[in-house]
Amino acid sequence: MEDRMPASVAPAISLAGMSRPALLVRAARLAQNGYRRRRDLARLLRIEAPQDHVPALELLQAAEAEMETRRRARAGGYLPSAHVALLAALLAEARGPS
Repeated sequence: MEDRMPASVAPAISLAGMSRPALLVRAARLAQNGYRRRRDLARLLRIEAPQDHVPALELLQAAEAEMETRRRARAGGYLPSAHVALLAALLAEARGPS
């Protein structure tokens, strides 16, 4: 069963078209509560956190798409925990500043 990302969370980048396994999405929704922008963006993207949410969303979306490709290919280097962290960051960034 696949789950769709809610369209309402991302005005700048469309997450609605993303179709991911329901368990992956549920885990990411839970993990976004522990998201800390400065710490997590630096770790996930290996860059200093962009000030604006749009560039961060674009970078996260590209990284997540690459991770999704690895998941679908059943690549040896695929880590579900890293995929959850990327999806959680995407959801949190799409939410905007809180």
